[in-house]
Amino acid sequence: MSLIAFIGAIETGLLFGIVALGVFISFRVLDFPDLTVDGSLPLGAATAATLIVNGTNPFLACGAAFIAGGCAGLVTAWLNVRLGILHLLASILTMIALYSVNLRVMGKPNQALLGEETVFTPFENLIDLPYYWVTPIVLLAIVVVILVLLNLFLSSEIGLGMRATGVNARMASAQGIRTGKMKLTGIALSNAMVALAGALFAQIQGGADITMGVGVIVVGLAAVILGEATFSTRTIVLATIGCVVGSILYRVVVAVALNVDFIGLQAQDLKLVTAVLVILAMTLPNARKKWAKRKAVKGAL
Repeated sequence: MSLIAFIGAIETGLLFGIVALGVFISFRVLDFPDLTVDGSLPLGAATAATLIVNGTNPFLACGAAFIAGGCAGLVTAWLNVRLGILHLLASILTMIALYSVNLRVMGKPNQALLGEETVFTPFENLIDLPYYWVTPIVLLAIVVVILVLLNLFLSSEIGLGMRATGVNARMASAQGIRTGKMKLTGIALSNAMVALAGALFAQIQGGADITMGVGVIVVGLAAVILGEATFSTRTIVLATIGCVVGSILYRVVVAVALNVDFIGLQAQDLKLVTAVLVILAMTLPNARKKWAKRKAVKGAL
């Protein structure tokens, strides 16, 4: 695998690390299976691309994408909290609706950004490195800022209430925590982060497409599970860092698998590689526990 391909894998891993953090909030913090992300990522991309093409500052376009994703998450949480629709079904309904919304936002199935200024453009002259280093460095800085802000939020009173809601909603409600409000806030934040990742993704790849969100939830879950399997989750800080590390590991492993000739895999095998990685990540922790127990038993004998 070439250096450029490896750096590209790191770049994509950092980008989807933001998606993984959003998925972590819904699946791990709130215990809310949310498939809205398959629609909120292209929503963020469509919003940012359309605004940039129409002359909006790319940083403001990213902010608008963040807000749009938050609104999508609010719809899902509202359907569940206020209308009593099962969380999984509520997210599927929102995801389906977002397909039409995204088409409305762009006015067509895709929107090109070739030649347009992006959030990465100002840094191309500031960072005296080859072009393929600039985007990963900027993405790393963005991910670090998001990690710091997210951990500060999850350590705040609202964040602690959100975490308590995910652990035991009835107990949290008995302690005076407004669990419905926590779900609305958490799912909105989760999808806002995913939409921000979509906005950045569109600017990196040079356009937004209506189908770019297909399978995003699987990638996000793979990153979260890989992070938990390979990184300590004793504290919320380590757990969030593990999400980003898991995303990078996932992308590097996929890149290696698809670029090593003797394995014989091709681009069309990407979904197969993803499925295998998720299966391994889900079975490794249990296998490691069994191995530790056997070792303890042998030591006792």
